[in-house]
Amino acid sequence: MQVDLNRFKKTNVLIAGDLMLDTYWHGDTSRISPEAPVPVVAVNKEESRPGGAANAALNVAALGAQANLVGIVGRDDAATTLTRLLDGAEIRHDLSIDEHYRTITKLRLISRHQQLIRADFEASPSAQMRQSLGNQFNSRLADADIVILSDYGKGALLQCRDLITEAKQRSVPVLVDPKGTDFSRYRHATLLTPNMAEFEAVAGQCRSEDDIINKALSLIHEHQIESLLITRSEHGMTLVKQSGEYHHFPAQAKEVFDVTGAGDTVISTLAVAIASGLDLETSVALANVAAGIVVGKLGTATTTAAELKLAIDADHDLERGMMSFEQLREAVSNARAAGKRIVFTNGCFDILHAGHVGYLQDAKRLGDRLIVAINDDASVSRLKGPNRPVNGLDRRMRVLSALKSVDWVISFSEDTPEPLIEALKPNVLVKGGDYSLDQVVGADIVTRYGGDIRVLSVEDNCSTTATIEKIRKS
Repeated sequence: MQVDLNRFKKTNVLIAGDLMLDTYWHGDTSRISPEAPVPVVAVNKEESRPGGAANAALNVAALGAQANLVGIVGRDDAATTLTRLLDGAEIRHDLSIDEHYRTITKLRLISRHQQLIRADFEASPSAQMRQSLGNQFNSRLADADIVILSDYGKGALLQCRDLITEAKQRSVPVLVDPKGTDFSRYRHATLLTPNMAEFEAVAGQCRSEDDIINKALSLIHEHQIESLLITRSEHGMTLVKQSGEYHHFPAQAKEVFDVTGAGDTVISTLAVAIASGLDLETSVALANVAAGIVVGKLGTATTTAAELKLAIDADHDLERGMMSFEQLREAVSNARAAGKRIVFTNGCFDILHAGHVGYLQDAKRLGDRLIVAINDDASVSRLKGPNRPVNGLDRRMRVLSALKSVDWVISFSEDTPEPLIEALKPNVLVKGGDYSLDQVVGADIVTRYGGDIRVLSVEDNCSTTATIEKIRKS
């Protein structure tokens, strides 16, 4: 994907919502309190970061765009700190100050990179302060290319329907990070970005990909929303448009360290990308990459344009990674329509070793896209014994997804991958070892529709079983 991120510098984003100050106390833990069964943390470092809508603004600024922030604070030390941080990030801000309001603060106590406790200091803004926010919002609209409404359910956006109406009357797109179960408040918004839990709280439990699409379309038509982007953690993102068109974006293969503020990163990247003139699908792909970067950081964090560019340059094909069946079926269909040759292999891949890596590299050379189907934990146990697998399914899938030779990883619960082979119809079916062609599981299926069967050698003296046995003897 070729994207000129310099275009971001020309965009102007207006952000409104619940402002917060995220405060972190870091320290070492070496003993348990004699007063209660809790760890004693010797705090040696304190830091504060903009949170809530302020973090969305920080993400916008980190991408090189101009961020304009409106919100409500009290007249207190937290507001002073928050204002200083916003000034340092060159974020323009019009903050409504309420003498009787306490600036929302979230205090996190962290030791050895683990969050031990969070304490929230909150208050609800008055109707007068919400009106003041609305006035500041309207005065900034003339300069805005796009609007972000960052709703954390703390009261600043109770009047968000009026803000959406005002923005739409001026033809300014509105993106909303929603909260609660009443999506009628966001009627006529351009795009909503609920996570899966938020979406199901409104739409009801989803048991399949089709369920997600159908319920998303129902919400879209009920509230006259142009699009929904559902963020789904390890399952990536699903974009559903009013036209009925939908796209799945697989999660980028990252080790998740902290999801704090990831939603702010997603909506901020989307806003900047759309405002810069990129189409919606490309904007979502960029937001997906940005989310993959930020969850690898501790605390409320941002993704810079430089980090985004490095991630894109390192992986030109962003539709890679762990897939559900529906996602993989769509990806294979798109690749086949583009004339790509699909290669399929399968295995347990319990402890990845040099033999596996070399084998997968050889398999990828037989085509353009490599699917690796991996046995789930129960099927590994049935095949290898009750003490296997050593590594659980999620870890095995993440490791495989990180290999350059592997495009798509999917799990299956059956003893063989024949149902997947039948459904996906790969051009090449690959197996490693000393099998004859007629011994390869699924060979009859692939031969029937004219595909190729290949048996590849695996590096000598490399096996998971041998590795486990060596460890046991050491």
